[in-house]
Amino acid sequence: MLAIASYCCALRLDSTKNPSFLLVASIPQHYTSASGMQHELTINGETFHFEASATLLLIDAIRNHCALKGTNQGCDTAQCGACTVLIDGKAAKSCNLLAAQVSPAEPIMTIEGLASPASLHPMQICFSQHHALQCGYCTPGMIMRAVAMADEGVAATPDAVRHALAGNLCRCTGYEGIVNAIVDGLQQMRRR
Repeated sequence: MLAIASYCCALRLDSTKNPSFLLVASIPQHYTSASGMQHELTINGETFHFEASATLLLIDAIRNHCALKGTNQGCDTAQCGACTVLIDGKAAKSCNLLAAQVSPAEPIMTIEGLASPASLHPMQICFSQHHALQCGYCTPGMIMRAVAMADEGVAATPDAVRHALAGNLCRCTGYEGIVNAIVDGLQQMRRR
């Protein structure tokens, strides 16, 4: 077996700071060009095991190997935020992270894991009540980013929400419904 070291540059987003480049010097597991490497991800409380390339993006792992289609692929450059998921409670753009960069000990939450079987998450309810969507393509990423704002201490004010939402784009709306939904959702989440 020919072991191949993977060298690449990936963008790791920390929701409290500016994006920073993380140079991945090597992936700890070895893989062969024919068979790939073993991946283990914990998504929405469920553990997924699969074999794939060491260069597999997290978005592709979520959508294609774990069959969770709620996370959307938009720009592939971490500009639009349609692919936003929570990793260990922090917003991350899954189009610019390798699946191998996420430890099985770091829980990933997608839009599918946000609601309980009995009811929607308060942020999802607020998006519905405030008509904060049009085509809906950006909505899962917007909601996941909004949920992360609660833990980040983002003030439930329109200006603070607009600033914190800067990395998520909507091409259909004027953002007013989205901002109003997030302000309301943050207030409701903090009352819980």
